[in-house]
Amino acid sequence: MTQTFTKTKETFIPSLNITLEEYTHNVTQAKHVHLACDDTNNVFLVGFLTVPEDSTGVAHILEHTALCGSENYPVRDPFFMMIRRSLNTFMNAFTSSDWTAYPFASQNKKDFYNLLDVYLDAAFFPQLEYLDFLQEGHRLEFTEMENPESELVYKGVVFNEMKGAMSSIGSVLYQELTKALFPTITYHNNSGGDPKDIPDLTHEELVAFHKKHYHPSNSVFMTYGNMDPLEHQKVFEEKVLSKFTLQNFDFSVKDEVRYSEPQSFTATYPLPVDEPLEKQSHVVNAWLLNPIMDADELMRARILSSVLVDNSSSPLRLALESTDLGTAPSMFCGLEEGTRESFFSCGLEGANSEDTDKINELITATLTNVRDNGVPQESIEAALHQLELASREISGDRYPYGLRLIVDTLTPVLHGGEAFDTLSFDESLKKMREEIQDRNFIPNLVERLLLNNPHRVMLTVNPSHTLADELVAAEKARLADIQANLTPEATAKIIEDSKALQARQSQVDDDSILPMVTREDIPAKLTFPELNYVNSPLVLGSPTTNGMTYQSIVVDLPKLTEEEMEILPFLDAFITEMGAGEKSYLEQQARISAVTGGVTARTMYQPHEDDIRGFWVLSGKALLNNNEALGALLQDILFNARFDEVKRMQEIMAQIKLGREQGIVSNGHSYAMGVASQNIALIAQLDQRLSGMQSIKDFRVTEAALKDEAKCREFGQKLAALLTKIQNSPYELVVLNDADNIEEVGQAFAAVMAHTVDDKAESFKVPFASKESETINLGWAINAPVFYCAKSYKTVTRDHADSPVFQVLTGFLRNGYLHRAIREQGGAYGGGANYNAASGAFNFFSYRDPRLEETLADFDASINWLLESEHDEQQLEEAILGVISAIDRPKTPASEFGDRYFMARYGRTPEDLESYRAAVLNVTIADLQRVAREYLSNPETHTAVLGPKAKLEAAGFTVKQL
Repeated sequence: MTQTFTKTKETFIPSLNITLEEYTHNVTQAKHVHLACDDTNNVFLVGFLTVPEDSTGVAHILEHTALCGSENYPVRDPFFMMIRRSLNTFMNAFTSSDWTAYPFASQNKKDFYNLLDVYLDAAFFPQLEYLDFLQEGHRLEFTEMENPESELVYKGVVFNEMKGAMSSIGSVLYQELTKALFPTITYHNNSGGDPKDIPDLTHEELVAFHKKHYHPSNSVFMTYGNMDPLEHQKVFEEKVLSKFTLQNFDFSVKDEVRYSEPQSFTATYPLPVDEPLEKQSHVVNAWLLNPIMDADELMRARILSSVLVDNSSSPLRLALESTDLGTAPSMFCGLEEGTRESFFSCGLEGANSEDTDKINELITATLTNVRDNGVPQESIEAALHQLELASREISGDRYPYGLRLIVDTLTPVLHGGEAFDTLSFDESLKKMREEIQDRNFIPNLVERLLLNNPHRVMLTVNPSHTLADELVAAEKARLADIQANLTPEATAKIIEDSKALQARQSQVDDDSILPMVTREDIPAKLTFPELNYVNSPLVLGSPTTNGMTYQSIVVDLPKLTEEEMEILPFLDAFITEMGAGEKSYLEQQARISAVTGGVTARTMYQPHEDDIRGFWVLSGKALLNNNEALGALLQDILFNARFDEVKRMQEIMAQIKLGREQGIVSNGHSYAMGVASQNIALIAQLDQRLSGMQSIKDFRVTEAALKDEAKCREFGQKLAALLTKIQNSPYELVVLNDADNIEEVGQAFAAVMAHTVDDKAESFKVPFASKESETINLGWAINAPVFYCAKSYKTVTRDHADSPVFQVLTGFLRNGYLHRAIREQGGAYGGGANYNAASGAFNFFSYRDPRLEETLADFDASINWLLESEHDEQQLEEAILGVISAIDRPKTPASEFGDRYFMARYGRTPEDLESYRAAVLNVTIADLQRVAREYLSNPETHTAVLGPKAKLEAAGFTVKQL
């Protein structure tokens, strides 16, 4: 076969042990970037530069609609069908501010090429049906479908997704910041879609946007792993590229027109009427910097950002954390590289709007001081150290490591930059090590990039008690005006479209045209890392770590009082943020930054036999040559942490409070399931008390109380006493790295951490009584116009023979009923079922959902569907594949070892997991129906919903609020 691509570059990157191969398609000039390595988790992504000119969400809605059927796969939902017909380790699609990408990953070659076929067809040859646009984007419907006298409403998956997203202060802040910072180019718009603008998008405009942007000449193909890139290219050519010719596109994002002087902007965000308006404003400053394709300039900006705001000893973060003008530094503190020209931002949240000028002056004064007096050379060295460490670490538990590398590379490549510059830091780091020897390196950057940069935006976002109602009223008024002016023809069209969409959503497509893996493609066995117990209490592991070391002390949790159990999360949060011994927290933070990639403390609880077993874990990671410094640091934290820095403790409390409250909207479904299932088992009650909605409410009370200095000191003394108790409890040490001298590294860590413990100390017992007899029917009022619904049933835990059946049942109900009813027909962004093997809770959930009672009814209806309908073996096979895919999904090497270690600590063996996996493969439809009759037919279910307070009350829920 004639070679259709020309290789333009090949470069080995030693720090990543990856060979970067770059190709150009001879006809269309499409790029192919391949990262060759030994990893079996192969990744594919095709990306397009997509540059919206408004906030209708056209790129976002196109991303959704392209996955609703294509030329070779004209079925209604090939994307979600393939999720359940494959052994993928990742499948999704992304819309960024100026690009759209379609990535997947798989460890199975047959599966990889199945998915590649479907993805290429979806991206380049989608059907973009009008009805799919109505479903995924927006549509008009009467609340009673065929009654034009009933209320007219907007529906659509993206419409509701963005309603939920734009109720998050983080989304509002980012959108207002980029809107102000980029007055004339694409980033001024909301690429996800503004709910008030989304209804302006037409189907014709969507189709035109695809035709204009989704062309090989405006694309980049990116792959990663151990498969042959030439084999990939044969598929690219056969399926796509041979059908196109060269087109000369110019979607390049221009340089922003620069402001001649700093600009001030204000905006508002909705706040519930129960919340006081005082100390609720966000004040953020941002400076537009340079194009991200200039690798050296980008590295200088990264160093500057790290020096200024990376940790609590950094001068700008210190000023923002310690001032009384706000509660905490803004979530937007640092360098943003997701736009063609990067920008640096910093600011405060929990401020008063009348203090905006003082905050801006504080930021300017701090930067001026840095310019005039410089910073310690050690802090610049620490910044370089952090950048090197971040480039080396194999991360990616949320999605594959290879995908992380690809996504990091995508933005610069689409804008004409070099993939090598993004992936290989070595040359740039070497150059920067020389540049930072100039004592004016940081002062000059502060002067040039910030103080003497007139393109500065000063944004104040104020709370409003009326904005949420105003947005609802504006939408209702718009719809009322539309309805009042409907012609008979337009009315008939709305009804006709609604009925046609309902019929389409109900049709059963012939999915046999889609490729599929089968049980024969499932690997026979799993592989597990070896636990090497050298000398108790030392455990060694040798996964691939790219020159990193990971060190942990794992302490058996001792018997705790109820108060000690409830303050343990505070110990976890504080211990790595405070001073130690003679060192203040500022000195300790600088030390952590200089020698580690971070230190953390966490508590783990799991059912074990007939009780709950807990471990307290203090961990750190570092470059291997810093292993001794890491061990000494962890020892210092464990034995010398101090809890007498009152103002620091108060600052941390305020930051945690804001972070947890702001995380509710993005994780509402998890919180709803936690509330619904809290009384199903003792472990669920424990989780809810320590990390659920009630814990966030209780945290508010504690944070307010600790503003009193005497109470804060007393609280610090309690934490110190609790730490002493932990120090006296039995422990093990875990060391991971891939060097030959691992035993030497491990023994050094064991020596520095050695201490006497009380072997007779009582083990942890949950210090409160179970509430399993109480039924939950709760609503939690949150600041969002959408709902997160959950229903929970008490079933069985991991060791029961029916546990694998419930794992399969989650996918069976989602695939066969819930996805269609809740997402496609109901308009929610997501919905499904979840099984918690630790607590034995079987949960139904929805995410960013416009409906409440109807969704709860859909949960019940899915059980009836299971019990009363005929089901074929294909549905079962797909659900089983989904469970096996989740079990087999790879993690980072360090995480794989950690999972294996804690399996052993909780008394579970690889053989146990193999047996569980085998049981999954043996589940039958009769098993699914049997457990549904036995466990899910109880009308006394537990229900919880997060959403708007008035609607929760109207639905009859007992309502709680933060």
